[in-house]
Amino acid sequence: MTSSWTGAVRRYALRRLPSEKLIPETQPVYMASWIYVFGVLTVSALVVVLVSGGVLALMGPGWWHVSGVGRYVNSVHLWSVQLFMAVMVIHLWGKFFMAAWRGRRVLTWMTGAVAFLVSLATAFTGYLVQQNFDSQWISGQAKDALNATGIGAWFNVFDFGQMLMWHVLLLPLAIGLLSVWHILLVRVRGIVPPIGATAPGDGR
Repeated sequence: MTSSWTGAVRRYALRRLPSEKLIPETQPVYMASWIYVFGVLTVSALVVVLVSGGVLALMGPGWWHVSGVGRYVNSVHLWSVQLFMAVMVIHLWGKFFMAAWRGRRVLTWMTGAVAFLVSLATAFTGYLVQQNFDSQWISGQAKDALNATGIGAWFNVFDFGQMLMWHVLLLPLAIGLLSVWHILLVRVRGIVPPIGATAPGDGR
């Protein structure tokens, strides 16, 4: 019997992320900190953002501006984005002051930081696709700024189709992949211990 690439991928995944790391039964005592609650809240808010945004994208501007249900879903999307950004910033700064990149966790920190930057771009394109006076004003101001940087020729903020593609497909896909990667890295490397302490397996 010959081995297959799928078997090799499975064996590699099990070596890197065994079940006791993926779904652990115990956690270090220092995990009983409010800062980790904000990480979970970030993921929870992201799920609501993606679901409500997907419904809005399927139904279109006419629905979210005219229909009562559409306006409600639009409001859910808006406020879940506000919550997502707020708790993510708290989580990001909390981990910054905890020096969360210690103990071979640099990639964990970087995936979270890059996810934050991508989220800013996603929020920006979200404002551009509202199809109201706010989005028109923001588009006009953004076009001048982007033209000044030289990227306005290919990133046209007045092109609704292009901005919608960035907002509902490309950027959310990037955030989703980065978030999954970040969570898996947390499971592989473990959570960062308090400054001055060493977690098991840190390899110092």
